[in-house]
Amino acid sequence: MRAHLSSQAQEADTPSVTLLHARAAHNFEFAAARLHDRHLLDSSVAVRVFRAPLLAVPVGGRRRGGSMDAGPVDVALAIRHALSEIPGFPNVRIRLVSPPGKPNHWIVEWGERLPFRITDSDRDRFYGATDHCIAEAEAATEVTAT
Repeated sequence: MRAHLSSQAQEADTPSVTLLHARAAHNFEFAAARLHDRHLLDSSVAVRVFRAPLLAVPVGGRRRGGSMDAGPVDVALAIRHALSEIPGFPNVRIRLVSPPGKPNHWIVEWGERLPFRITDSDRDRFYGATDHCIAEAEAATEVTAT
C-alpha cells in the first residue's frame, strides 16, 4: 500500500505537459519568420507546461536539430516524454546547462547533436534559420565588433 501511495505522490509531482496546435505557441510568429523550411510548421507542436505554450519544430530540410528550455529536471523529463512520441523529433534527450554550484537548469534537445565548436552562423543554419536571418545576425555582430 505504501508503494502505491508513493507512486501517486510521484505522479502528482510530475508536471503536466500539453501538446497543442503549433499556432497556439506564444513564439509561433517569431519562429515562423526565421525558419528556412516553413513546411516544418505543419508538423510542429506547441508545448505547454505551465502557462505560455512554446513552439517545438521538428527536424527536416536544413534543420538538423532543435532544443527547448525546460528548467527543472522533472519538467525536462516530461517534455522529453511528450516529444519522443511524435514523428520528426528523433533522439529526444535532456542536457544539464547550468554551471556547477548553480540551480539545475535543463534543456530538451532532439535530432543531431550540435557540434562542439561551431560559428554563430553555422549554429543558426543547424537550427534551420533563413539565409536572411543569418546575414542579419552576421551584420549585427560586425557592427558590435567595430
